[in-house]
Amino acid sequence: MKAVQYVGDHTVEVVELPIPEPGPADVLLEPLAVGVCGTDQHIIEGDYTSRPPITLGHEVCARVLEVGAATRSVRPGDLVTVEPHIYCGVCVHCQSGRPHLCPERQAPGVHLPGGMAERMVVPETLAYRLDPATPPLLGALVEPLACAVHGIDRLAPVSGSSAAVFGVGPAGALLISLLRRAGMSTVVAVEMREQRRDLALRMGADVALDPTDAGFADTMAELTRGDGFRYVVDAVGSSKVLAQATAVAARGATILVFGVARPGDRWEVSPNEIYAKELSVLGTALNPFTHRRAADLVNTLGLDQLHLGTFGLDEVHDALAAQADGRVDKVLVLPNGSSW
Repeated sequence: MKAVQYVGDHTVEVVELPIPEPGPADVLLEPLAVGVCGTDQHIIEGDYTSRPPITLGHEVCARVLEVGAATRSVRPGDLVTVEPHIYCGVCVHCQSGRPHLCPERQAPGVHLPGGMAERMVVPETLAYRLDPATPPLLGALVEPLACAVHGIDRLAPVSGSSAAVFGVGPAGALLISLLRRAGMSTVVAVEMREQRRDLALRMGADVALDPTDAGFADTMAELTRGDGFRYVVDAVGSSKVLAQATAVAARGATILVFGVARPGDRWEVSPNEIYAKELSVLGTALNPFTHRRAADLVNTLGLDQLHLGTFGLDEVHDALAAQADGRVDKVLVLPNGSSW
C-alpha cells in the first residue's frame, strides 16, 4: 500500500508499505479523508518529537474493512472517526480520570502509524461510529472538533457574555461556532487574513477585525462599552497574541490558551495585571472523553461553510504547502480517492 511518511530530517515521502494485519481486538480501516494540521507541520519542522519513519495523519475518517475476532462495537462497512490517543492506564493521571495528561501517551500519526495511507489498523476502542450519512470530509473534522469541545468545557462560558477569539484557522472557526451555540451575546474574531475573517463571519462571529488596523484597540473597547471581554481565546499559540488577549480581557475574565505555541515561545506576563483584574488563565490539551460528543455534533455546526482543499497521497507536498499558507480553510488528504 501507499503511505505518507515523515522519514526524519524535515523530509516527507510517499512510500510503499505492507498492508497491516489487524489483531483480535483491532479493526482494519480504509481511510477516506485525513486532515492536515499544524501538528503535522510541527513534526516535520522538528518542534515535536515523533518516531520517524512514521505514517502521518491523526484526523481520520475511515470505512471499516475488517474486524478482529474479539471486537464488538463496529462492523465491516461502518463509517468511523479515529480517536488518536492510546494511554498507559497506570500513571497517576490515567488513574485519576485525566488520561490526556498521561506522559506515556502515544498517538497515531505521531508515535504510531497514522491515517495518510491506503490502509490503517487501530484498536477497536479508537474507532467511533459516525452517522452513515456523514460526509467523510466532515468526519475528518471530528478530532479537531473534539479538542475544541474540551476547550469550551474548560472555558465554561456563561450565556449572555462576550467572547473574543484570536486566530481563525480551522480550530478558531470551530471555537467560534461552539461559542455561538453556547449563547454568547457577542463573539468577536481577531484575524489578520481577510479570507479567514470572512470564515469567522460565516461561522457565526458578529464582527471580524484585523489586529493590525490603526483603530483596533478602540474598536475592541467600543464593542464591550469599555468593559473588556469576559472570555478570550488564543487559538493561534503565540506569546504576542496572549499579550493582546490580556489587554482586552475584562475584570474577572477567563483566558483560554488553545493554540499550540512553539516550545521555545515565552509570554511576558504582568502578575499585577492578573491580580488586579482577577484573571484566570487556562490551558487546554487534547480531547479527553469528548470524541464521542464531537462525533454526535459534527453534522450540526454548519461546518459545510468551511472551504476545503483536497489532495491525493501523491500530492502531499502540495497539501502541506496549502496548509502552511492558509489558501483554504482546511486541508485534507484523500488516501483512497474521492469515489465514496
